[in-house]
Amino acid sequence: MSTPRTSLAERKRRLVSDELTEAALQLLALKGFDAVTVDEIAAAAGVSKRTFFRYFASKEDVVVQFLADMGTGIRAELAARPAGEPPSVALRHAVWVPLGECADHGDRALRVVRLILRTPALLARFLERQARWREDLARELAERLGTDADSDLYPGLAAGMALNAFDAVLHRWSADGSTDTPADLTDRAFAVIAPALDAVAGKDAV
Repeated sequence: MSTPRTSLAERKRRLVSDELTEAALQLLALKGFDAVTVDEIAAAAGVSKRTFFRYFASKEDVVVQFLADMGTGIRAELAARPAGEPPSVALRHAVWVPLGECADHGDRALRVVRLILRTPALLARFLERQARWREDLARELAERLGTDADSDLYPGLAAGMALNAFDAVLHRWSADGSTDTPADLTDRAFAVIAPALDAVAGKDAV
């Protein structure tokens, strides 16, 4: 009988966390990082300030968790791709996970992306997280190719190229006056890097 109660508690915790994250990101994106207080975020989510601090240590921590979830989605998608798929295709699908969510949420997601890219403290955390994503993707890619991420340069370089494409898409999409869509930009970015990704995949360690 304990399992259903635990499951219900976990679902409730996730629901509250998601509501706090949504309220925080939208307020921060609309008003600016420095202009929003924890009290405002808690009120918007319909919880107490004490509840907020049970889930997050600070406003910045909300964004950091959001970024961590993005990275988890990228690696999970790469792990789920067919084993024989070319690296460029597998990596494109992997980085499309968060980009696709941005596309689905339109203007709301665009405001959040601009918040992260244009707030120095948040951009620093974003880049810090990407360093972890690169390592995770490199190890996942090495496993797919039957090589060693510590001795073969390819997995790390390929992961870095994919994340550079991801960055390029976000920056171009969020630029003032841009009319490009995330899907179009992703296609164009991977068209540039695909030949290099696939030309050396599966070769002996560099």
